[in-house]
Amino acid sequence: MNIGNLKPREEDGTPIGKIATLNFAAVIALRAVQSNNDRAPAFDVMALSSDRRTWLKMGALWEFSSTATGESFYSGRIDDPSMARPLDIAAFRQDDGSYNVAWRRPKQRVDTPKAGPASGEDELPALPPAGSDEGTPATGEGTPAGGDGLGESTAPAPRGRSRNRQAEPADA
Repeated sequence: MNIGNLKPREEDGTPIGKIATLNFAAVIALRAVQSNNDRAPAFDVMALSSDRRTWLKMGALWEFSSTATGESFYSGRIDDPSMARPLDIAAFRQDDGSYNVAWRRPKQRVDTPKAGPASGEDELPALPPAGSDEGTPATGEGTPAGGDGLGESTAPAPRGRSRNRQAEPADA
């Protein structure tokens, strides 16, 4: 859905225009980015401040090509504290040198269906209720079913601490 149009300014060819949605309106311009980095955006999206005295960067656009037609277009995101969330936009160059600006809603990820068992044989049994020893196998080392599976401890039991420390017998 188109939300605006940017026309090249006569003085320097900078694309400038208005974009508007139901909750947001701004005068924006595309400032070319000069960079040797292949991953740098093609344009910074600049917005005119509310006092109309300064330009503020509010996003960026990267160049892409349509796989179906090979046509070049610019895609990116704009953001502003007045907006609930960033807005994904695309700019399409027209024959007269202007750009139509369209917004796009990001596609939500589709959850892949969970693979379930093909037959009843592969299904897991129901879990026994908490605190129940039912279904807990023996460890095979003398630990009764339902034990913690760690076996018997060989460490001495902890001794209580008291404020008045007295020497304790070495072997009791």
